[in-house]
Amino acid sequence: MHGKRALCARRAAAARLLLIALVLGSLSGCGAPYLLQAARGQAELMSRRVPLERAIEQAGQSSGEVALTRRQTLERLREAREFAVRELALPDNDSYRSFVDLERPFVVWTVVATPEFSVTPHRWCFPVAGCVAYRGYFSERAARRYAARLARRGDDVTVGGVPAYSTLGRFADPVVSPMLRLGVDDAVATLFHELAHQVVYVQDDTAFNEAFAVTVERTGLQRWLAHRGEWQSPARQERERRQRRFVAAVEGARRDLASLYARPLDAVAMRVAKQARLAELAAELRALEAEAGGRAGFSRWLELGLNNAHLASVASYWQCVAGFERELAAVGGELHRFYARVRELAREPASARRARLCEPTPR
Repeated sequence: MHGKRALCARRAAAARLLLIALVLGSLSGCGAPYLLQAARGQAELMSRRVPLERAIEQAGQSSGEVALTRRQTLERLREAREFAVRELALPDNDSYRSFVDLERPFVVWTVVATPEFSVTPHRWCFPVAGCVAYRGYFSERAARRYAARLARRGDDVTVGGVPAYSTLGRFADPVVSPMLRLGVDDAVATLFHELAHQVVYVQDDTAFNEAFAVTVERTGLQRWLAHRGEWQSPARQERERRQRRFVAAVEGARRDLASLYARPLDAVAMRVAKQARLAELAAELRALEAEAGGRAGFSRWLELGLNNAHLASVASYWQCVAGFERELAAVGGELHRFYARVRELAREPASARRARLCEPTPR
C-alpha cells in the first residue's frame, strides 16, 4: 500500500506540473509548446524516480560488467551526496537521493545561439527561471529543429547534450542515468554543480550562476578526491592543466573576435577574418585533443565547425570563475562564509557583480 500511495503522489505532482505549464503557456502565447514540452519532461522524471537505495539494490541483482559499474557509481554518488552536506555545506534535502533510468544519452539538449558577428549569446526569458542564455529541450529532435530555425535566419548555433540539470530545489531532482556515462568523478562533480544552484541563483544572470556552480563543483571535487586520497594522481593533474588551456584558448579567440566585430568592415571581409581566427582556435583544440589521445571531447565541435555560439557557451560557464575563486580564497576556503559572500554579491546590481567577478564582456 505504501508503494501505491507513493506512486499516486508522484502522479498527482506530475499532473500539477502539467497544469502549471498549461497556465504559463496560455500567458506566454507562442511559448506554450516550449513550456509544455519542458513540463512533460519534468513530469517524466518525477514519475519514474526510484529511491537511490533501490537503484543500487537492483543494479546489484544484475550480472555483468555494466551492472557492476552502475552499482559502484551509484554507491559513490550516494557517498558524495552525504559528503556534499557534511563537508561542502550544500542543501540537505531529497535532491539526488533518487534515480531515473532514462535510456537515452542526455536528459536535455540545449540550444545556444549568437548573431553572426557577435560573441554575446541570445537570451530567452521564462517564468521562474528568468532570462537565460540557452533553451533546453527534452527531445534532441526538437532542439535541432529549433536550432535550424535560428541558423536559417543567420545566427551561429550550437546544440549540446546535458547530463543533468537543477530545478533550483523546487522539486527533488533525481540522479539520472546520463550522469553515469560521465564516469565516477565527473558524475560526482555534476552532483555538486547542480546542488550549488540551490544555494544561490540570480535571475537573468547565466554567467554568474554557472560560474558560481563551476567553482563549487571544482572545489567540491578537489576536496572529495583529497578525502579519498586520489587528488594528486598524475592523470587528474594533467586533465586539470588541459582544461585550463582549453578555457584560455577559447577566451582568447572570443576576445579577438569581439574586437574584430567592432571594426568597420563589410560583411564579406568580416566573414573571412572570422573564419581565419576560428581556424586558429581549431588548430589549438586539435593539438589538445591529440595530447589527450582523442579523449578531450573537442572532436564533435571540430567536425561541425567552430562558431560564435561555441565560444559563448564556454564563456557562460567560465568567464567569472576566476573571480569566484578569488572570493573563496579571500575567506580562507570556508564554504559557509563563501556562500554568504556570494549571496551579498547576488543582491548587488548586475553591473557591479560583473565588474568585481568577471572579465569584461565582449560584444
